[in-house]
Amino acid sequence: MRKIMIVEDDKTICKELKELLENASYEVILLENFEYAYEEIIKASPDLILLDINIPYLSGEILLKKIRETNNIPIIMVTSKNSEVDEVLSMSYGADDYITKPYNPTILLLRIGSILKRMENNANTMQYKDLTIYRQKGMIKKENKEIILTKNEMIILNYLLNNQNRIVTRDELMTDLWNNNEYINDNALTVNVSRLRSKLKSIGHENAIETRKGIGYILS
Repeated sequence: MRKIMIVEDDKTICKELKELLENASYEVILLENFEYAYEEIIKASPDLILLDINIPYLSGEILLKKIRETNNIPIIMVTSKNSEVDEVLSMSYGADDYITKPYNPTILLLRIGSILKRMENNANTMQYKDLTIYRQKGMIKKENKEIILTKNEMIILNYLLNNQNRIVTRDELMTDLWNNNEYINDNALTVNVSRLRSKLKSIGHENAIETRKGIGYILS
């Protein structure tokens, strides 16, 4: 079941959106702690965010910009403002779509469905510099050279790719592996990261995964 997070401080609108989305077979999470909105969003790891522009502490546009510094979660901006400036800013900060209140429920569901379908179609391949990563095949390709990854190596690389430009802790990687039914210990994680490094080195990316001592790893 796809998970959608609603970032909206109007309780009536939240209730309406939650009911609409649950009736469309989505799992719904309501953000409650707006002071730590960014941290709560990253922790929840939703498949899509409905983000209102006018929220406490940070504006929706600033929160959007902050999310985009580390994550490509699909985001639809929701606002009561009917302003081209808001739309332009939202899109320039990385929103996937934009809808104005009062929204048409059918149109909103169609837009959500369209974005999730597009993301699903794009999910099988990712780019990292001059490399193409084929997730389902567990393969990295550079020109005519192909490198096969184990399932654990692919899970680790995928998590690092989804969290570029920030340090990923060892606990995060362990949790992601457990979430994918791969039960490995701390030593096994070290071995898998080392093997992944060696494979990336073999195709010209010797320093792709940097170790931040006492913290974790970052994909440079």
